[in-house]
Amino acid sequence: MNKYKETFGVDISKNVFDVFGSTSGHNQFNNDEKGFKSFLKILSNNSIVAMEATGYYHYRLAQFLYKNNVAVSVVNPLSVKRFIQMKLAKVKTDKSDAKAICEYSLANDVPLYNAFTDVQAECLQLFRLMDSYLKKRTATKNKMHGEETLGIPSKFVYRSLKRDKKHLDKELAGIEERLLELVRQEQQHQLTLLQTVPGIGAKTALFLIVVTDGFSKFETGAQLCSYVGITPTTRESGSSVRGRSRISKVGNKKLRNLLFLCAFNACKYNRACQALYQRIVNKGKSKKLALIAVANKLLKQCFAIAKSGLPYDADFVSVLAEK
Repeated sequence: MNKYKETFGVDISKNVFDVFGSTSGHNQFNNDEKGFKSFLKILSNNSIVAMEATGYYHYRLAQFLYKNNVAVSVVNPLSVKRFIQMKLAKVKTDKSDAKAICEYSLANDVPLYNAFTDVQAECLQLFRLMDSYLKKRTATKNKMHGEETLGIPSKFVYRSLKRDKKHLDKELAGIEERLLELVRQEQQHQLTLLQTVPGIGAKTALFLIVVTDGFSKFETGAQLCSYVGITPTTRESGSSVRGRSRISKVGNKKLRNLLFLCAFNACKYNRACQALYQRIVNKGKSKKLALIAVANKLLKQCFAIAKSGLPYDADFVSVLAEK
């Protein structure tokens, strides 16, 4: 199944990364530029290096190898975890994890990594920072509300919290302005097109473009919905197990939350989404389930618009969205 001369599995942490080669065995290197170069020296021609998506730690190594023309795959940690559980492994170390990633890559057709452009990389950093600031602002607002309920809040504490919130508001506005500036450099046309979809705002359009690399990472709308994590999962077994259908939630949480917010507006102003929502509710299903279906529909509409390169048309996009 694997077409490469040698497959390497990498388990990476803050200071070091463990490597297990299908023929060369185990090695360990420092997680820095010097360690990257040392690792590069042991790689034979036609090798592939697989690693888990581990937040910040895997990114530098993946970018370094990609720029040095090494085949790289960044795999889903959950898939590797399930693979390890299936083998009933009793030992968990950095070395064993690297070996497991290697074996997983040998047994599966793992996707190749596409490096981010400088614009894409900065956009993702900005979104991570935005998410952090949004959480801080929510915490600050909750703290202000808590102080108000005391009846006689400390003026010093309340003013400090107001200054903190004002500062976060300013930073968030600056981040959104910078994001808009960056996306306009490469994807202005697509940004305009996505906002023609009733229910999709500028922030969601921005985020969609960034995380999907202009929708180039996906071939179908169904693949995109699976990535976001708004596809239903069913739990049934025999005659006794009849679990409730739920969304998978294995995907991009931030994008999923934005789409749910957009779904409320889509139910009012998007003809296809409105009809879908009413049809599900009229069947006696919950409103939450109907909103999930609307979010799914909305995402497929965005995919259809991005791939067609045409502005939203209620009749035309409905046909494309079903594909």
